This record gives sequence, C-alpha cells and structure tokens, in this order.
Amino acid sequence: MSVKPFTDLSKMCVHTITTKPWNLVEAARHFSAAGVKGITVWRDALTGREIAESRRLITDYGLEIVSLCRGGFFPSVDATKRKAAIADNRKVIEEAQALGAPLIVLVCGSDPAQPLETSRQQIAEGIAAILPDAVAAGVKLAIEPLHPMYADSRSAINTLAQANDMAMEIRSPNLGVAVDVYHLWWDPALEGEISRCGENECLFAFHICDWNTPTVDILNDRAIMGEGCIPVRKIRGWVEAAGFRGFNEVEIFSTKYWQADQSQYLQKIIQAYKENS
Repeated sequence: MSVKPFTDLSKMCVHTITTKPWNLVEAARHFSAAGVKGITVWRDALTGREIAESRRLITDYGLEIVSLCRGGFFPSVDATKRKAAIADNRKVIEEAQALGAPLIVLVCGSDPAQPLETSRQQIAEGIAAILPDAVAAGVKLAIEPLHPMYADSRSAINTLAQANDMAMEIRSPNLGVAVDVYHLWWDPALEGEISRCGENECLFAFHICDWNTPTVDILNDRAIMGEGCIPVRKIRGWVEAAGFRGFNEVEIFSTKYWQADQSQYLQKIIQAYKENS
C-alpha cells in the first residue's frame, strides 16, 4: 500500500507539551503563524488561566482544539486515591467542555503494589464511573495504551488489543482508543488491531513522533519523525485504511528539543511532518 506524503498542514496538530517552553499564548501564536491547523492542550498549559478565555484565544488564532490531555491514572491500592482520581477525571471533563475540546486522552495508570490484572479492573471501573459525565458533557474519551516499559506505574494498558477489548467491553460511542506510534510501533498485532478499531469505529486519535536508537530516557527522549526507527508513514497507512480522517498529532517529549530554539524546532517538525509522516 502506497501512502502519499503530506503536501499541506490541514491535518497537522501539535501538542502543547511538544513545545513545552512556550506558554499557551505563545504556542497558539506560533502554531497558527506556521500554518498548523490543530492544537491539543495539556492541562498544565491551562494552569492559572481562565478556560473560556483560553478557548477564545485558541479559536481567534484559527486553531481547532483537537483534544485535552490528560485524564486517567485510576488504579491504586488505596481506595481513597481511587475516589480522588475519579473526582479529578470529572474535573477534566468539565475543563474539556469549557475549553471546547471534543476528546480527552486517558493515560490510564497503574500501581506497582498490586497485580496488573487488578489495575486493569480498576481502570475499567474508573472509566465506567466517569463515562456518564462525559456523555452528558458531549466529550469523548480515548484509552491510550502505553509501551510496556510504563506498565509499573503509568499504564496497565500496554497493547492496542487490551485497549480495544476494554472499549468493547464497556461499549459506548463516547469511548474509544488513541494510537500513539511511540507506544505501539513494536507490536506485531498492530495492523490487525488498528483494522479492528476501524470495524468498531473507535479510533479517536493518532499521535506521531519517533524512537531514538539508542534511547537515553524512556520518557523524555522522543525524536522528530524520520530521526528514529518507527515506520510512521506505514502505520499512518493502516490508520487511514481503518477509516481514520482526524488530525495527525505531533506529541514529542524531548529534553533535548525543549532546550532548543522553539521556533526552529517547530520548523523542523513541520518539515519532518511533510517528508517522514
């Protein structure tokens, strides 16, 4: 299957975490000036800001708000912490509604003090608890499976099959999955599970970056597309074959690039988006 390179930025979204040194105003201004059409807002970018004003700011720059990151972190051996997580996720839903974000990405969480199976059950229970709030707010939720290296404390959902299974078990048009190439590129079942997403109409988000070899930090050493070993365009082909027509969201955690000139960095991302995505 031949996948054509991008000729424009009409489906390009950049996460605020990608250009972390910029505040929300700076990010929106620079993304818009560069021709980027979408923005995914991380909650830290909203700290100290009035959400309705932030929504006006973003839309005034002509950007589409793609999603809000992030909810989740449901599991804990402590029942009080599980209740607090559910309360916080309900707050995230309120924030998404006020921001005009149609989607919340869920980094589901895990607790190394208990079996993964227990954490997964608590994730399912947490999602079921907040789903009525999401439906009422008109907001969708996307389960994002994380690489197995994060299974101890960041997510007990580590394959797209697990995310698909959970979404199908809970069954709601407001619940789907997010495919992030950084977390899933290694999975031999990935193409089939992406196809399954299409069959069940539950592929809500697609995140792109690359994997440095060797990687020096499992969290903050992501690469720009084309710098690493992930076949980003091939995976995009699978995603598009499954019927996905949403934004291609650039999500890069990189201590190296956060220390660089952010305007030059953004231009490198845009060039890589066209050439290697």
